[in-house]
Amino acid sequence: MEQQFTKYEIARIIGARALQIAMDAPLLLKVSEEKLKEIRYDSLKIAELELQEGVLPIAISRPNPRKSKERLGAIKEERLSDEEIIEKAQEVEKEIVQDAKEIGFVNEGYEEESEDSEDSGEEK
Repeated sequence: MEQQFTKYEIARIIGARALQIAMDAPLLLKVSEEKLKEIRYDSLKIAELELQEGVLPIAISRPNPRKSKERLGAIKEERLSDEEIIEKAQEVEKEIVQDAKEIGFVNEGYEEESEDSEDSGEEK
């Protein structure tokens, strides 16, 4: 069963995502450099591509007359195991620490301290 969005919902989804992209949010879809040049790095076009591919983590909540709500998701849901979630969280943490080091927000010793604490936990 394919979800049907109204033209107003589509406009809202694309507009919200285009604003995020314009403010340097990471792209949720791998787009080749050639394709980006072809669409002239237009955030609206990129948001439209993401919507067409079904990768947007944006949901629509429609009120119904019987005081219930219908919730439509604009994303293809995929279930992750606990191990996959932990692995992704660790990857994101490493990226954040690296970015913080590059701008001088975190001292170089930060990673060494956390590694030392991990080592001491393993020895116990």
